[in-house]
Amino acid sequence: MFVSFFIQPSGLHPDVYSYLMDFKYTFLYIEKYFGILNMKTSLLLFFLLTMPMFLYSRNDSLVFYNGNVIAGEIKLMDKGVLVMETDYSDTDFKIELKKIKEIYTSSFVTITLSDGTRHEGTLRTTADGKIHLTGDNDTTTINNINDIVLMKSVDKTFSDRLHASIALGVNLTKANNFRQFSSRSNIGYLTNTWSLDSYYNTILSNQDDADSIKRIESGLLYKMLLPKDWYLPASLDFLSNTEQNLRLRTTFKIGAGKYIVHTNSVYWAFLGGANLNSENYSVESTDRTSMEGFLGTEFNMFDLGDLNLLTSIYAYPSFTEKRRWRSDFIFDMKYDLPLDFYISLGITINYDNQPVENAKEFDYILNSGLGWEW
Repeated sequence: MFVSFFIQPSGLHPDVYSYLMDFKYTFLYIEKYFGILNMKTSLLLFFLLTMPMFLYSRNDSLVFYNGNVIAGEIKLMDKGVLVMETDYSDTDFKIELKKIKEIYTSSFVTITLSDGTRHEGTLRTTADGKIHLTGDNDTTTINNINDIVLMKSVDKTFSDRLHASIALGVNLTKANNFRQFSSRSNIGYLTNTWSLDSYYNTILSNQDDADSIKRIESGLLYKMLLPKDWYLPASLDFLSNTEQNLRLRTTFKIGAGKYIVHTNSVYWAFLGGANLNSENYSVESTDRTSMEGFLGTEFNMFDLGDLNLLTSIYAYPSFTEKRRWRSDFIFDMKYDLPLDFYISLGITINYDNQPVENAKEFDYILNSGLGWEW
């Protein structure tokens, strides 16, 4: 009979196998109640029933360790979290990579492995638990899914490559009529070979019998991604800070960086280069421009459940001002909430060993807020 066509498959895409089994039982049902089908009728039913299978099997699929299967379109995997879009949900699913046993993609993806190499192709988990990435000209074997630290769909739309977040905080006290407002925001764009990020942060404070405090910082960061986890950063940053009598500091940095740890749970990078520093102060006749070097490190840990930690420290020794050096330190903590909301807590410290007259060497801010990310 025609149903004898279906034998036990080996290494077949789970969605296709599931659909074929439904197809087989449909034929058995028809034969049981309507008699043996002739070849012409069987071929017609085969065409009608398998046509949606080919549309359905174009989806990407994930198999979990508990046996569940989800089908959709993989949009991005970064920092140990995979984002998948499905037809049966208005919002994208966010799935921890460590919960995924098998992965299958029908469209090309670009991946970065923990050794810094980049590849492009389709993914398919084999019977021995390894992953085959099949490109146009070759096949790469990935021993463990956790070796993948970044994955992006090749045919992502403009909006899929965007990411953004905003956090707001307000502090009010009756004593001295204290009022403080803070905001932190960023928006970025990520491609297979480069990324562009911008940020804008503010703190505004007022209280009776005291000067107002204002701190505004913003910037633009470009990264060109290179093989072996190297990258070339270039950034333009602006800072206005009343505590250091700084009307505006403009810095332009360019250099090179290297991830020494790059997994789906931790990033750790070192970078260095040159920095052009232009400063305009609220004190008369103290404006200055200098050439500096910079050396820094960034550490990001994000495999702590819903907690994300980010810290960075930079040192800026001056080439043109004798014995002057500056430093910036940042520590941010973010706790994810449902519906893409989060709670943030962070501290930023700025140091200058040669401040202008009546300005302080140290300035720090401690901020907290409720945010939303996209």
